[in-house]
Amino acid sequence: MPGDRNLGVAMDFSPSSRNALKWAIDNLVDDGDTLYLINVNSNSLDESRNKLWAESGCPLIPLDEFKEPEVLKNYGVKVDAEVLDMLDTISRQKKVRVVSKLYWGGDAREKLLDAVQDLKLDSLVMGSRGLGTVQRILLGSVSAYVMANAPCPVTIVKEKH
Repeated sequence: MPGDRNLGVAMDFSPSSRNALKWAIDNLVDDGDTLYLINVNSNSLDESRNKLWAESGCPLIPLDEFKEPEVLKNYGVKVDAEVLDMLDTISRQKKVRVVSKLYWGGDAREKLLDAVQDLKLDSLVMGSRGLGTVQRILLGSVSAYVMANAPCPVTIVKEKH
């Protein structure tokens, strides 16, 4: 039911993930929903912190904290002003609770599936990198894997050309 859903957006701050966030805001998010920004960073941050959060990710980060440059630096995240502006606007206009969840190391596909279960997401929105057929066969498609294995609906938003 709109208004009390847990919605996730896989966010690596690429153009395709920004496009997915915009699509989710324009088409999915309703007043009172919780929007989780999920970031999987393949690099390790700090050895001890990485071990601590390797399985479960970091603690949830509310938007007010996520907007602070020092907090972002502590987590090793480089976010852009466009994303922060979209999140701030949606939190005020639709009274959406915006929270970030960060994961480090491991397979992005598995970490996203972990996030879906851990956060009890009702839906996940992802961008598509637009890999060609050969690249997709060699590298695998994160979005195709998550869509096939997630226990909730997954929307893949293609980049506009």
